[in-house]
Amino acid sequence: MIITKKKDIEKIVEALKGKKTVWLFGCDSCAEQCQTGGRKELEEMSRVLTERGFEVAGSSLPEETCYRQLAMREYRTKEALPKADAVLVLACGAGVRTVADVAEETQPVLPALDSIFLATVERVGRFYEGCSLCGECVLIETGGICPHTECPKGLLNGPCGGVVDGMCEVSPDNECAWVRIYKRLKEQGRLHLMKKITPPKDNSIGVRPRNVLLREAARPIQKKR
Repeated sequence: MIITKKKDIEKIVEALKGKKTVWLFGCDSCAEQCQTGGRKELEEMSRVLTERGFEVAGSSLPEETCYRQLAMREYRTKEALPKADAVLVLACGAGVRTVADVAEETQPVLPALDSIFLATVERVGRFYEGCSLCGECVLIETGGICPHTECPKGLLNGPCGGVVDGMCEVSPDNECAWVRIYKRLKEQGRLHLMKKITPPKDNSIGVRPRNVLLREAARPIQKKR
């Protein structure tokens, strides 16, 4: 789940300067759960922009704004959408990119949110960063706890020398990621993995922009004969 936060309204108004009609795009998935781009937030943004002198021509709330076909459907079925002077997207950066790709080149598509991180969801309104999308997952050897993400230093071989009573040197309120990894591996009877030296990450894997074809990503593992 992508965690987002609202941009300062003054920055949004400045970006819309010179525009009259605005169409709003929300997202009924991640942004809705973050309370940054659901139905309530669309109504609030519509009210604020109207008070600032803009005309809100309408709004869209796709199940997932980052899904190109859903964004395209809105453009095909909402007559006023392609005619709006600008589109304001209350979704993550991927959602903004998706709408921008579907819109005409002459129509500005602007973000109303800042994307922060990919989260693990504990419950509604409670999120933790769980993955850095590095492209080279080490969770198979760390008990499902990502040191690249949860250690502020990104140490792949730890812990560092700054641990005090099991707590992180950089974020003293957090238990050291490597202490947590140690405890979990011990409970699982896999503590021998702590002796393995993990080589530096291959940063070429994370060179952007990345893409994948589903038929390649889902290719079945070949069985040995």
